[in-house]
Amino acid sequence: MMNLKKTARRFWTRDEGAVTVDWVVLVSAVVGLSIPIVAMIYDGMDVAAGNINDTIATMSVTRY
Repeated sequence: MMNLKKTARRFWTRDEGAVTVDWVVLVSAVVGLSIPIVAMIYDGMDVAAGNINDTIATMSVTRY
């Protein structure tokens, strides 16, 4: 019984894997928050590309 208590105490006080868990949570949060940001940028680029296309289509080129 004493060995079980000692093993359990050692298990709960060790923290070698805690940093890995922290990094997994941190990286998943960054990736999860990046997805909506990329979607907003993509939508903005579509509008900007349309404006550039309209501007180029209305330009006239003069030849000398």
